[in-house]
Amino acid sequence: MSAIDQQTRRRLEHTGLTALDPQRCSPGYTLYTPQWGDGTVYLLDLEGNEVHTWKLPYSPGLWGYLLSNGNLFYMAKLRDERWERFPSWAMFKGGLLLEVNPQGKIVWEHRDLEQHHDARRTSSGGAIYLTLDIVPEELAACVKGGLPVQGHHQMWADRIVEVDAAGTITWEWHAYEHLDPEEDVITPTDQREEWSHGNTIVPLDDNRVLVSFRNISTVAIIDKKTGDFLWKLGWDVLAQQHDPSLLPNGNILIFNNGTLRKHHSWVFSEVIEVDPNTNHVVWRYHDTPFYNFYSPYISGAQRLPNGNTLITEGNFGRIFEVTIEGQLVWEYINPYFFNSPRWGLNNAVFRARRYPREEVSFLH
Repeated sequence: MSAIDQQTRRRLEHTGLTALDPQRCSPGYTLYTPQWGDGTVYLLDLEGNEVHTWKLPYSPGLWGYLLSNGNLFYMAKLRDERWERFPSWAMFKGGLLLEVNPQGKIVWEHRDLEQHHDARRTSSGGAIYLTLDIVPEELAACVKGGLPVQGHHQMWADRIVEVDAAGTITWEWHAYEHLDPEEDVITPTDQREEWSHGNTIVPLDDNRVLVSFRNISTVAIIDKKTGDFLWKLGWDVLAQQHDPSLLPNGNILIFNNGTLRKHHSWVFSEVIEVDPNTNHVVWRYHDTPFYNFYSPYISGAQRLPNGNTLITEGNFGRIFEVTIEGQLVWEYINPYFFNSPRWGLNNAVFRARRYPREEVSFLH
């Protein structure tokens, strides 16, 4: 058996529940979807048992989460005539938003063939999500940074769309109208075919929206009334980040992938909590040594009710929980491997979430 085959075998064997401290981990159930899977969504108990599954007729585009009514909100991948409009990151395409009850019945859906990465159900019964825009040619030529793409002359940016329960657009926002080509610079190692590369959209109260733009290493809060940025955090702190969330204390939790940092050459991932009043990092998790914890793409973080943090080291299918001191108290490795066009055989997970027992009432 070759060295590569041996390495693959070790990865396949080292899966499932690998750590559990029941006294210190946050109780509840963990939901995740293999990124390249067949449309199966898994709900785990703390012992790593699959206590419920949804089998959707579409592969994920890219994940799903539970709603307060116990239903699953699922982003599905549609391969259609517009597939080729997505450049090298077609792997992150979605196209179909679904609400599915615990029995697997689809109770709501919305299609937008250029939806990608993330979407959230809204209180109106609709959804808010990321989709695509073409940047005007004159503006695209002024955008700094990035690698040129031979034979590719269009540049994409993000458009945020909100729809009501009937699928009617009630609000939209075009990133290229608000980004600055001088300041919102594409990371040097990312291609110029896309400017912003949004990966997270979170509706907030007071008509605000929290967003993450990977290719310009920026997390921001948008005022829906004016379209202006109320707050921005950029490349001085961030490095191709994912999954920002607003914490009850007003701080922002972020998975900072760390593929290319502005101020030094170290390549490692970290989870950071940022005070938006000062833009200072007030808490962080990283491994020792730093490079032991790293996911170049995807991934996420969730602050749990007991103060612990659930982390998805996405490219390696690793979901784990740490205390505020950084001690590991729970770990699960996705045992389902699939072949992907660019990554080969892998067990990647875009994002995972933990839910307290009372929020998963359909199990009891």
